Amino acid sequence: MQNLPLIAAEFDLIDEILLKYGDDHSVLNACELDGYFTALVSSPTQLDIAEWFPGIWGGQNPQWQTTDEAKQLIELSVRHINTLARQLAEQRSAFTPRFEQTEHLGQTVTLAEEWCFGYLRGVAVANWSALPAVQATLLQAISDCAEQDNFELPQDLDVTAHQQRVAALAPAALALHSYWMSQR
Repeated sequence: MQNLPLIAAEFDLIDEILLKYGDDHSVLNACELDGYFTALVSSPTQLDIAEWFPGIWGGQNPQWQTTDEAKQLIELSVRHINTLARQLAEQRSAFTPRFEQTEHLGQTVTLAEEWCFGYLRGVAVANWSALPAVQATLLQAISDCAEQDNFELPQDLDVTAHQQRVAALAPAALALHSYWMSQR
């Protein structure tokens, strides 16, 4: 059961639980959680659930209304982090960050800001050390994307340039994973 990838309904359940218990300091949706887990799986050291689960909530676990919700989120989280670990290590072509889509002036635009927020949260929770210049540039591309305000896309958005920046994120995440795995 812990090796099965999540299906759409399970990602929806994650979104519901994160929204119900989240606040300004927590991961708020499955896209952000995906970025968070991608960074954790790519980290120089493996973290225990006791370290990474509170990181979802900004360091403090919520007051659960039922233990079933906590158990469900933990089970789904473990399955998803295991899927990401397998993809990044063994099935690299299957790795696809979980980004959102929106319509902008009649075009579909991919939004990666929340995934990037999550990734940077994972970097912080895992306490990554300084990176060499090449890898630091890759991480900076993720960081730059996290700073974009995708809630209100500007009318003059260069969609092609935006999509190119977003398209560079998965290769950056794969390269950072490879770097840290070579350091373990």
